[in-house]
Amino acid sequence: MSTYTGPEWQRLDPRMLVVYPVKEVIRFLPVLLGLFIAGTASGGASAWWNVVGVLVPIGLGVLRYCTTSFRIATGRVELRRGLLNRHVLSTPLDRVRTVDITAPLVHRLLGVTNVRVGTGTASSDDDEQLDLDGVPADRARALRAELLSSGIVSPESTAAPPLLVLDPSWVRFAPFTSAGLAISGGALAVAVQALNTTGGVSRLHPDRLLRDAETWSPWVAGPAAGLGLVVAVSLLSVAGYLVTNWGFRLTHADRAWHLRRGLLTTRETTIDDERLRGVSVGEPLGLRAVGGGRAAAIATGLGRGQSALLVPPAPRAVVHGTAGAVLRDPGPLDAPLVDHGPRARSRRFTRALAPAVLVVLVAVVLVPAAGLPPWVAGLAALGLPLALGLAVDRARSLGHALVADYLVVRSGSLDRRREALEVDGVIGWNLRSTWFQRRAGLTTLVATTAGGRQSLTALDVPEPTAVALARAAHPQLVEQFLEEIPATR
Repeated sequence: MSTYTGPEWQRLDPRMLVVYPVKEVIRFLPVLLGLFIAGTASGGASAWWNVVGVLVPIGLGVLRYCTTSFRIATGRVELRRGLLNRHVLSTPLDRVRTVDITAPLVHRLLGVTNVRVGTGTASSDDDEQLDLDGVPADRARALRAELLSSGIVSPESTAAPPLLVLDPSWVRFAPFTSAGLAISGGALAVAVQALNTTGGVSRLHPDRLLRDAETWSPWVAGPAAGLGLVVAVSLLSVAGYLVTNWGFRLTHADRAWHLRRGLLTTRETTIDDERLRGVSVGEPLGLRAVGGGRAAAIATGLGRGQSALLVPPAPRAVVHGTAGAVLRDPGPLDAPLVDHGPRARSRRFTRALAPAVLVVLVAVVLVPAAGLPPWVAGLAALGLPLALGLAVDRARSLGHALVADYLVVRSGSLDRRREALEVDGVIGWNLRSTWFQRRAGLTTLVATTAGGRQSLTALDVPEPTAVALARAAHPQLVEQFLEEIPATR
């Protein structure tokens, strides 16, 4: 029996008396900086405000710890917090879908973790998240086993071999992900802000740098700047990949999938087999160009902030092999897909080429009218072959299938996905069509589900094909809506 079971309300680990004040001080950091600058400008006359400014968030952190408690009793898990505005979250244990254990750097140094209980709620409010932030690391896994009604235990307590572990060579895919650009942009913004705050920009003498740059040959400066940017983005991308996925380990034990990863912040996610409804294999354009991809689980109960990742950016063969093993059948990922026909392909070309043609026409008109240099029109014309390539790729990506009781849908180009969802996981069907789709005899078939992104969407499917697909998947559900449709339609 767990030490957490019982009718009494229990506090979190006392070590959170260190974590909560630190977190509150970080939250109040902009205000504290403002107070510090104001005190400095006034010659130190308002220095006592700096002390008060630090004591207030520290006091709030201590108050947060003293007013937070939880219990697991009578088949429910309950979390209580707040002093003046008391807030109690309560859910039955049979509603618990997933348990996510995370340990940021400060938590790891103190030996505590944050246990996030996923109940399937769609709320994005932090106050509606059932987080037990402050459970000792050695007890978090036992608590996870207690919260999950299927009796799941920690993978470390079993002899099950891992299905997948991180291969250091996979870092070669990091520069080809959108996360690499995001990390680079964030790092650049932080660096510029830090230089501006400390006065480092003025010490760089930007005027002198600009004068020196005028003497550089554009044939040397351009490639050098481009190469430097590529190297910087690549290094930051690799660093971000390693920090996020260090120690990646995917195992299956006691009817559940267990995933662990992270260097500075470790994360352990457990997904019960009963909650797993399918997989999503993503092949963004960058990864696809170098033979890579990634995979995520389509599972019910994953709340905001909980990860569904199954495979980080890795070779395509590894991604498909792991996703097939999770499904216990590679058929849905390997089976040929049904083409959506020439009208659907035509819409891909129209939607990609029409904006590019419009940009070219505007550039052609503005060049003589506004006196712009001719290269502006040439630059606009470069969008035409790019739009054509995008249209071809999007048209080739369209497809769907019904394989081994799985609905399979593929679409996209810049972020192409092939998603396989259990038919039993579909809770409803929607057919949506715009005026242009109706003119072409097409519709968008949406299979709603409680897992993943809440739906699978098949774009521009011929209407009879869409109805037949939904009917084949759920005959009893769909046929009752088809009786009133005239057969001559």
